[in-house]
Amino acid sequence: MRLFTVGSVLTALAAAVLIAPQPAAAATQLVANGTFAAGVSGWKQIDQAEVSADAGRMKVRAKAAVDQPWKAMTATETTATLTPGRNYTLSFDAQASQAFTATTTVQYLKTPGQAQSLNRQVALTTTSKRHTFGFTALAPVDTSDLTVEVTFQIGQQNLAPTVWFDNVSLLETQPTRPTALYVSGGSNPARWVAANQATDPDRARAIESNIATKPIFEWFGNWSGDLTAAVDTYVGAAQTVGRLPMLVAYNIPNRDACATESTGGAGNAAAYHTWITEFAGAIGTRHAIVVLEPDAVAAAPCVTKVGKNPEDQYRMLLDATQVLKATAPNTWVYLDAGNSTWVQNKSDLVERLGKAGIANTRGFALNVSNYNLTAHTEAYAADVKNLLAAAYGTKTYVIDTSRNGNGPYSDSTPGDNWCNPPGRKLGAAPVKPSGGAEYLLWVKVPGDSDGQCGIAPPNTPAGTFSPDLAMALINGTP
Repeated sequence: MRLFTVGSVLTALAAAVLIAPQPAAAATQLVANGTFAAGVSGWKQIDQAEVSADAGRMKVRAKAAVDQPWKAMTATETTATLTPGRNYTLSFDAQASQAFTATTTVQYLKTPGQAQSLNRQVALTTTSKRHTFGFTALAPVDTSDLTVEVTFQIGQQNLAPTVWFDNVSLLETQPTRPTALYVSGGSNPARWVAANQATDPDRARAIESNIATKPIFEWFGNWSGDLTAAVDTYVGAAQTVGRLPMLVAYNIPNRDACATESTGGAGNAAAYHTWITEFAGAIGTRHAIVVLEPDAVAAAPCVTKVGKNPEDQYRMLLDATQVLKATAPNTWVYLDAGNSTWVQNKSDLVERLGKAGIANTRGFALNVSNYNLTAHTEAYAADVKNLLAAAYGTKTYVIDTSRNGNGPYSDSTPGDNWCNPPGRKLGAAPVKPSGGAEYLLWVKVPGDSDGQCGIAPPNTPAGTFSPDLAMALINGTP
């Protein structure tokens, strides 16, 4: 896989290029002071808790050991009450003086022990970590006061810990699915533009207008650090502006087994289960699009090169689809199916997709990081969709158009024509067309290298953004 990480058809696609629709109602932040940049105003210290500001975070110290968690607690009232039956997400960073289990709740102030919409145990460590909990608001048992509070309860019987909190957020999941796709200011192209506007203004302007201002997928894998923080930050940012976030899950063991430019991934099936569970949990009940494990289905036979069994690959994907379906129910998952020239026997591809859990997903993705023309991919996708229908019902599909403007590259060494080939061009901008693919998307980040190959500058490994590669795609030149 290349990690981050034509006539009438193009005319029709150009007419369909995304004109950004009005976003769905943006989520309103229900915690008035969650960053503590100006202190801890609004947060109460209850019983044995001492609350203070500490270097831009909220410090909560238990003054003594207590027999109940809530006897050393801080709480803040929300800026609005909750709507019973609707979904919400509470997120926060926490770091403790020693490892222990705290409690967080979202509850009605009038009846704190009853009808708690959220009551979760939180395993804290001496390292700051993001925690994200999705929940459905419950109806109050006493309607005389609908005030809601968020609490952090740190009381312990045998110790008096100190905990530092930051970035506390409580947001409602939009009741309707956003239609506008999210444009992230933190994408690789956007960050390069921000850093080089003064020193490289011409290329910065070109990359900004042609790439960085388009909705592009964010890739997540073993480079993501605190995975919950990475996913929650990205999804939360989209939520606050009423847009739809787009994520790639790319961490399966034996990743990129055929091409080996993006090797890595989780160490084994158990580690991958843990990773995908955290990934899905960080999305929670919020709306999103996920492309699941580019190349993993099409490249499954290649895992034999490292002594692994393709059937194990399918089982890990099946588990991932089950986890996402259960934990991230408002996420549209598209299981990657390679590209229209990879698996020639479509019945074989359908069998593989079935074993990999296509039944648990919305559909499949094609052409991720590839260059095949949309018309060719559409014809292939229609056949795969029809073959899937008999066993799995109607499945939709999405197509990556990020680099297919000039179609595929061809020379005397076809085995490496996927890897930063010359003369390729940006394809149709992301759009939800009226027929065929459910979305045309930029899954691959334009300008991110496929590996140390092709026209990539020296020392540009897979996933590294190169302005040279970006400009080549903008201009359609080597």
